[in-house]
Amino acid sequence: MLKLSRLTDYAAVVMAQIARHPEQSHAAAELAEAVRLPHPTVSKTLKMLVRAGLLESRRGAQGGYSLSRPASRISATDIISAIEGPVAMTECSQAEGDCELAATCGVADNWQRVSLAVRALLDSVTLAHLADTTPIKLPVQLPIQSVSLAADTA
Repeated sequence: MLKLSRLTDYAAVVMAQIARHPEQSHAAAELAEAVRLPHPTVSKTLKMLVRAGLLESRRGAQGGYSLSRPASRISATDIISAIEGPVAMTECSQAEGDCELAATCGVADNWQRVSLAVRALLDSVTLAHLADTTPIKLPVQLPIQSVSLAADTA
């Protein structure tokens, strides 16, 4: 099963909450209460999102957390990468030369194609989409034309 960690799920929930009210700064305690998650978990998530450049934090009476850029310019890939690291289906999908079986494996190129397709789909889903309570309408065609998942016929 392909599955994101709970922390990544929580990061998306927290980011969506902030995106629904972008005009204000949000305290960690207020966010934890709003999304019904433990305060330490929300604090840890917020720090990771700040480190990744997705959120800004300000100290003081008017301080709190806010988006670093508009929700429409933050992708699901950005959020996942902030918590999990680079989005890739397999180790060899991440960077060439990292696998000792590369010369004999025979499936690396196709895994890379699948990885590109998944990443393209995640790139097409923005935080604005995630924050909206109406279901996302996925594109019929993947956003990248160079990836073909059908068997190549030569």
